[in-house]
Amino acid sequence: MENFIFSLNATIPIFLLIILGWVLMKFGILTKGFNSAADKFVFKVALPVLLFKDIATADIRHDFDPKFFFFCMIATSLMFLGVWFFTSLFMKDRSMVGAFVQASARGSAAVLGIAFVNNIYGSSGMAPMMIVAAVPLYNIFSVIILSANSKDKDKYGSHQIRNTIINVIKNPIIIGIVAGLPFSLLGIDITGPAFAIPYKAVSNIAATATPIALLVVGAGFEGRQAIKKLKPTMTATFIKLILLPAIFFPFAVMLGFRNSELVAILVMLGSPTTVTCYIMAKNMGNDEVLSSSVVVTATLLSSISLTFWVFLLRSLNLI
Repeated sequence: MENFIFSLNATIPIFLLIILGWVLMKFGILTKGFNSAADKFVFKVALPVLLFKDIATADIRHDFDPKFFFFCMIATSLMFLGVWFFTSLFMKDRSMVGAFVQASARGSAAVLGIAFVNNIYGSSGMAPMMIVAAVPLYNIFSVIILSANSKDKDKYGSHQIRNTIINVIKNPIIIGIVAGLPFSLLGIDITGPAFAIPYKAVSNIAATATPIALLVVGAGFEGRQAIKKLKPTMTATFIKLILLPAIFFPFAVMLGFRNSELVAILVMLGSPTTVTCYIMAKNMGNDEVLSSSVVVTATLLSSISLTFWVFLLRSLNLI
């Protein structure tokens, strides 16, 4: 019972905020305009500032784990390439391949990664390291796969891939992490008296990232989309929430990862499909209806699957 309570405490507060966002949207307290602006604020300001703060106040020289970093990179690459390979073999409707692969492999690592590790351990732990290892690859693989399966391959070819690599370098999340590295590597204490005023401002902005991001996820939830293309939707959701963690967790445990490392890996592997999948599929000539269906269904069912994974890891004394 103790492990079950721990699992609920780790997951329920997060999903209550998502539900609150949905309720506020239904009652008109939140609007689509607010949702769009808040989404940009979280992505371009609050989340990068939070990651900057976490990296700048961490002892990277002591905490950096190359084994963990490269595991996240390799696991991410294998996820995308493996799902792409088997989908290309077995999916008869070729128009759905790109959207299906992206939705099956790409999760909400940045938003839920910080939220989960923070909720359990009180700090972001290894989540920033997971994000910098996995999120750039999310973007690169997604564009390659969507370009290869686009209805208009001439439009979304090498030029789009080149632009995406540039955009990855300009990604606010990556910039926030990179900006914090010099402070950590040089041992500059931004919590000291010399930085008291800017550090307080940074802390206040960083504190808004997780709650606003979760409210936005809930506010953008549209349940009616989940009933469209049910079979591929449920298959992609199963791959994202159950199959990928089941495949990679044994390797993570054998490599000795525990506590915040395993929770960060859990979010990398088993977090629900990110809304970005819908946006990219729609703008790159792929199946946006399937993408939206998976986003809705995976977000709904992840409240159960993530609780199950946390309970299992806790019962095995791994977190």
